[in-house]
Amino acid sequence: MTYKKRIAMLVGIDSLIVLTAIYLGYFILHPYLSIFTMPILLFSSITLLISHHIFAHFYHLYKKAWQYASVGELVGIVKAVTLSIVTAALIQSLVYGHIYVRVYFITWMLHVLLIGGSRFSWRMVRHRLIGKALNKKRTLIIGAGAAGTMVARQLLNNSDNDLYPVAFADDDPKKFNLHIMGIPVEGKTESIKTIVEKYKIENIVIAIPSLNKKDLKVIFEECSKTNAKTQIIPKIEDLMTGKVSVNEFRDVKVEDLLGREPVELDIQAISKKITGNTVLVTGAGGSIGSEICRQVSKFKPKKLLLLGHGENSIYSIDMELKNMYQNEFEIVPIIADVQDRYRIIEVMEQHKPDVVYHAAAHKHVPLMEYNPREAVKNNVIGTKNVAEASDMFGVKTFVLVSSDKAVNPTNVMGSTKRIAEMVIQHLDKESQTNFVAVRFGNVLGSRGSVIPLFKKQIQAGGPVTVTHPDMTRYFMTIPEASRLVMQAGALARGGEIFVLDMGEPVKIVDLAKNLIQLSGYSIEEIGLKFSGIRPGEKMYEELLGENEVHGKAVFPKIFIGKSVEVDYSKVYNLIENYFSFDQEYLCGYVLELANKQENLLMKNPN
Repeated sequence: MTYKKRIAMLVGIDSLIVLTAIYLGYFILHPYLSIFTMPILLFSSITLLISHHIFAHFYHLYKKAWQYASVGELVGIVKAVTLSIVTAALIQSLVYGHIYVRVYFITWMLHVLLIGGSRFSWRMVRHRLIGKALNKKRTLIIGAGAAGTMVARQLLNNSDNDLYPVAFADDDPKKFNLHIMGIPVEGKTESIKTIVEKYKIENIVIAIPSLNKKDLKVIFEECSKTNAKTQIIPKIEDLMTGKVSVNEFRDVKVEDLLGREPVELDIQAISKKITGNTVLVTGAGGSIGSEICRQVSKFKPKKLLLLGHGENSIYSIDMELKNMYQNEFEIVPIIADVQDRYRIIEVMEQHKPDVVYHAAAHKHVPLMEYNPREAVKNNVIGTKNVAEASDMFGVKTFVLVSSDKAVNPTNVMGSTKRIAEMVIQHLDKESQTNFVAVRFGNVLGSRGSVIPLFKKQIQAGGPVTVTHPDMTRYFMTIPEASRLVMQAGALARGGEIFVLDMGEPVKIVDLAKNLIQLSGYSIEEIGLKFSGIRPGEKMYEELLGENEVHGKAVFPKIFIGKSVEVDYSKVYNLIENYFSFDQEYLCGYVLELANKQENLLMKNPN
């Protein structure tokens, strides 16, 4: 319906109600009126009609979207009707010398009832008849608080969405059996499966923006017992800042179910390290490196150097950051390989960075078992090149992105990461630069992680392959991992290995099951297949050795490893002669070197 047609329709309805109401009021009271003439009634009705349209225009009664009508709109109707009645009565008094108070009072009541009813009946018809006729998905809203009520209102009022709320679930017993906006509160979240079956629910919306991850996981486990699709409203901080609206639902993600709240950062300390300084990120095109660049950019460095050997990935992060921070600070894309010592020295000499985040590495465990020489070249020699160039040109802080696989390593990748830690710990003793390392668990969604692999297998119809039913890993998100790197740089005093308290390890098979259900399938539909442990893999990962960690956190949920004496002559021998070792001997050498240092640590913790 066009705007003009809508206005004409409302004006016509109101005119009919105004004229009908005053005549109806007269005929109701006719036996009790001693003096009354039809000319007076006609004059009063015309006066009332004109005054009503004037005040209706003043209070925008013809411009309101009545499908969203609430108490505010009702107040507007009462004001317009009251003023129009008073105006008509005063004019009648001036012209005829008297007022028919009882007629006008009944007319006032009929006006409020009929005009308000005409507007709100449209809302009811639209919600109850039109909403159902549009074949929308029957929706359960979890949480009958302010956010849940807001979600219900948005769904009822917005014809563009495909969801129709039919029930609430809430753990507050005071709300049981109540109806909110005509929608019943059916019971606790533990009854989700029963509610879904009773109301034939097709979609579930979790509408508790302040929900912590542990409670979200419990609720999602209840939702996963049904075939309904589960979504969640945005975080409360995003709602409060206006970044998103309450009806912008998103699917529950695997990282939502980690069961651990993200670590809060010391923003002031990080700002001192980054703001106004030159920052170099190696591996800037990778999943971790690119996120470090995004996080660093928020602190407005003087210059941000994006170093990587893949031109496409560096181009991508360069364009992304320049579009967001154009003219705010200098962004320099640098194509270089950390294995090229002279190129790295050239970059350091030209730009003289204050802070270096070294994220360039080979990290795929089975691939490095087959290519140990490349693992040594990139993870050990590449680290040595960047670290020594940092020392040479006065970098203040150098942060190595390491791995939990560096603890008691059973594979080439983990061993080379542990040896890279040895390189910077050795260099830290001789340098003015503060060299530190940060150990991560598995990073959800990063290149080479299980999540992209599981998603591809699910899209292909399954099965999802898991190596072993008892295999566990620690997990964190890409932004969280990147922020930990920055926090480590702010805490750095030299020689430390920082580790995040990552909560309880997660079974890979449970992660696979969650991802299948989040993708809208049942485990039976996709299937699970156990393929066996791959070369170099461990059943359980560790973040620090038994005697390697200080008991007290140096920052909430961040621990620091004890320093270790490194027999650097053997590291030097590896770096000098790795190219002459055959593959089998090289694998054995790096494993023995990394684990001997671990054993030395166990015997002589500082």
